[in-house]
Amino acid sequence: MRRVAVASFIGTAIEFYDFYAYGTAAALVLDDAFFPNLSSLNATLAAFSTYAVAFVARPLGSLVFGHFGDRVGRKSVLVASLLLMGLSTAFVGLLPGYATLGVWAPLLLVLLRFLQGIGLGGEWGGAALLAVEHAPEKRRGMFAAFPQLGPSVGFFAATGIFWALSTGLDDEAFRSWGWRVPFLLSFALVAVGLFVRLRISETPVFQRVMDAQEKSKAPAMEVFRTHWREMLLGAGGMIVAYGLFYTATTYCLNYATDGLGVPRSTMLALSMVACLFLAVGTWIAATRSDARGRRRLVLTGCGLAVVWGLVLFPLLDTEQPLLITLALGGTLFCMGVVYGPMGAYLPELFSARVRYSGASFAYNLGGVLGGAVAPLVATDLQSSYGSSAVGWYVSAMAVVSLVCVLALPETRARELG
Repeated sequence: MRRVAVASFIGTAIEFYDFYAYGTAAALVLDDAFFPNLSSLNATLAAFSTYAVAFVARPLGSLVFGHFGDRVGRKSVLVASLLLMGLSTAFVGLLPGYATLGVWAPLLLVLLRFLQGIGLGGEWGGAALLAVEHAPEKRRGMFAAFPQLGPSVGFFAATGIFWALSTGLDDEAFRSWGWRVPFLLSFALVAVGLFVRLRISETPVFQRVMDAQEKSKAPAMEVFRTHWREMLLGAGGMIVAYGLFYTATTYCLNYATDGLGVPRSTMLALSMVACLFLAVGTWIAATRSDARGRRRLVLTGCGLAVVWGLVLFPLLDTEQPLLITLALGGTLFCMGVVYGPMGAYLPELFSARVRYSGASFAYNLGGVLGGAVAPLVATDLQSSYGSSAVGWYVSAMAVVSLVCVLALPETRARELG
């Protein structure tokens, strides 16, 4: 179980490091490097649009990898998703900018970002199932906490490296080559992840499905036919988690540095501190969901987020480092309370023969609805109506997720098959 916990954790940490490195770069430098001929606002929107491309690709990745995960097995698919995600990320670091390739530069950037999304679309479901399907029945929430902690560590590492480069380099060096370093490190991280994942065994739950010859011939079609309600409501429940995270990180990083004039290195350091709140909220909610239920904890997180959305920007607009940390940390803590139990909750909603496809698609569809559009909508709302409108938007996403989770059952006592 220790090896399984490490494998599920390290894979998501690496893959989300890759994903968040792009988000940080999109907020800080990609507008100048790949869209220099646009106005400041339009270049920012263009950079966030390339960022959103991966979210659109993630449901497709969940269907592709989910098919093979439900047909071939969890382990082999996790290896493939890690390779695709890691190499796509590393090649972003090697991609010349607009000054060298012209219009081909942003086009290739979109392609690599799309491949990132395909890879990540298959990652989370497999990592969550790896933990949940190996775990003892009454400790599934705790073991599912390990892949759920991956995003916290991945974000902390990506932000920390950007902070070190931003602090150690002058602005010209950072914008010309420094921002590429976090992407190139993905080559080494993929090697580490592969070493760990190749040493784990197939999950006992899926092994029983194979032994009984109960594998689905078309998992995606079956999950759309028999589990469409759980899939759509599960995706709705994930909206607020994505919306909170990408508003507090990608959008707020751009808003604070460009709009409020907070130094880049300061904002990156405060984001690193705030990420600790995410890890705490994730661990507390995930482990307590074994005793109190997944649904109750997720609803609690949604309720907190409704309130916190209205507090976020008044705190941020003070431009005081302590209050900015509180604003971001509170937002990420709310996200962790929702996100932590989801590692067990979403897999428990689906039967074993289509679990990879169903849980992955619900998770990543929520990413499109909550994560892809959040920075774009927030940028447009702020420019048109001010920062308070962005806070109302965050609260509205929380209400949508709360209503969806209310329509779902409790699952902690369910048999996994």
